[in-house]
Amino acid sequence: MRVSEISDQDICTHIREEWENLDDNDMKSLNIMKSAAINYCCGFTGLTEKELDKYEDITIAILSLIADMWNNRDAVGNLKNINPTVDTILSMHCINLLPEAEN
Repeated sequence: MRVSEISDQDICTHIREEWENLDDNDMKSLNIMKSAAINYCCGFTGLTEKELDKYEDITIAILSLIADMWNNRDAVGNLKNINPTVDTILSMHCINLLPEAEN
């Protein structure tokens, strides 16, 4: 599954919530968390949102970030507590740490 294919139902399944039991505010929060997770992955890797779709494993990183946000209801991360799965997946696709070639 690609990042652009992540549905509300996929997110609910991953966070172990029944879609039917969530109200509009919960769904709004999950969509904000999804956007934040995608932006985090873009910032971490240096990839655009469209480029994230090239790597299906990034979907797991995004779902894991959403689950962490949902469980903690806290979008502020602490570098000591980065999810190791997220860190490993995103580090494999990181392009923004490479030096640029000189002209």
